[in-house]
Amino acid sequence: MKERPLQYFSDEYIERAKDLTPAQIVEFLDQFREVMNAGQPSKSKLISMKVPENLLNAFKTKAKLEGRPYQSVIKQLMKAWLQG
Repeated sequence: MKERPLQYFSDEYIERAKDLTPAQIVEFLDQFREVMNAGQPSKSKLISMKVPENLLNAFKTKAKLEGRPYQSVIKQLMKAWLQG
């Protein structure tokens, strides 16, 4: 049986979530389910964000030392953050 991800929420997060509409909650849950369903490929979206150069350079260097593409590491960190 495939183990399913379980989302844990802090008390602070639950307080902030009280301001969400039911539609926003359903949208988040649908998106979370899609992200965690690793069996199905998903389209990628190009994003742009400002990051301090020294932070980005250090991140790229550490990823390179570990033999990993830095953008893949960023995506892995995003998934881990969603999982809590």
